[in-house]
Amino acid sequence: MSLHQNSFSLPPADGGKDAWMVLVSCFFIEALTWGFPFAYGVFQDHYSRLPEFEGNSSLLPAIGTTTTGIMYFGAPIVYSICRRWPRFRKISVIAGFVVIIASLIGASFATTPFQLLATQGILYGIGGAAHYFPAFLYLDEWFFARRGTAYGIVWAGGGAAGLALPLTMQWILSEYGFRTALRVWAVTSIILATPAMFFLKGRLPIHHASTGPQKVEIGFLKDPAFWIFLSGNIIQGLGYFLPTYYMPSFARAVGLKPIAGTIAVSLTNVSTMLGSVIAGWFVDRYHVTTGVNICILGTLISIFLFWGFAIYAPMLYIFAILYGIFAGGFASTWAGVIAPLKHKCPGVETGMVVTLFAAGKGLGSVISGPLSGALVDADGWSGGGGFAWGSGYGLLILFTGCTAAAQIVGWFGKQAGFVK
Repeated sequence: MSLHQNSFSLPPADGGKDAWMVLVSCFFIEALTWGFPFAYGVFQDHYSRLPEFEGNSSLLPAIGTTTTGIMYFGAPIVYSICRRWPRFRKISVIAGFVVIIASLIGASFATTPFQLLATQGILYGIGGAAHYFPAFLYLDEWFFARRGTAYGIVWAGGGAAGLALPLTMQWILSEYGFRTALRVWAVTSIILATPAMFFLKGRLPIHHASTGPQKVEIGFLKDPAFWIFLSGNIIQGLGYFLPTYYMPSFARAVGLKPIAGTIAVSLTNVSTMLGSVIAGWFVDRYHVTTGVNICILGTLISIFLFWGFAIYAPMLYIFAILYGIFAGGFASTWAGVIAPLKHKCPGVETGMVVTLFAAGKGLGSVISGPLSGALVDADGWSGGGGFAWGSGYGLLILFTGCTAAAQIVGWFGKQAGFVK
């Protein structure tokens, strides 16, 4: 009997060497996959000043939002396939990484905005989704009681990469150009991602093919609570990425040195790391709507009190830090949505819900690219004074704040009894 028990014993969850190694691997995969698109604002500012990209410059804002949009959109697809056929998990991780490297090398040879959109935008997004989202399956096997904290730590990886990457990329872009910058990041990714993929492993034995595909639980889709939280998440996604994409050009518009916008992007990204961990810890202990409401309040204060008056560098930096902490914490609250959903669907999986929320955010991201360009072009406050509101980005500031406030629908759903 003891031999039988030992044959099927599992390593400990929520702690231990193997669990922490998987968590560290997921952290690096997050950092490398998302850190680059989160620094796109620096590339956008650089591309907009190059003669070869002047013909279709309106496409440039769509490159960054297309990347993140496709990655988010691909989340439930990749997750469902790898959940149903577990043997594809590591294959997806490796194949996706190869596509990422191909996209970076391909973009380094681009001569038109359309080519950049196809490579740095679309191809990177496809590879990023396949490479990144199987990590959730590994994470769900290793963490249960500390799942919110684990997801928060992993999502902090994007913020960690986002601290140094914008500053480093701006230096390479200004000294050597975007072709060298893209190739340098491709080589760096290969060096850092290879060991992370090696240590990524499951806690549970992979089912033999004879057992057939594994069932994917989707009963939670009948719960109104899921759709309430998802709707708020989609609307919030319309404005979430805009500050980091436009900070460098915004800094130029208000008369600040170009480096000020890049520093602000880095501060936002590193603050997101802190906000992700705090929000993840919070939803492990309190109702998810409490965590969401705190994120909403902090985000609105950062936007309307600090970004709206950010004509001086210190004010812009304060906005960047606060926005990173509070708006960056929204994603970590996704894991907290599981608790209300379990009342009607006990078998709901965190990874499946998180990837669907990621797809919702991706929808908002894709729409926000052309929409944000239209808002800037149509800004009637431009040149009209009123601090940052008259910078040409006043409508963008207002739009970002209003979309962030949409997450309050979760709290209203709780008051109405739809969310337990």
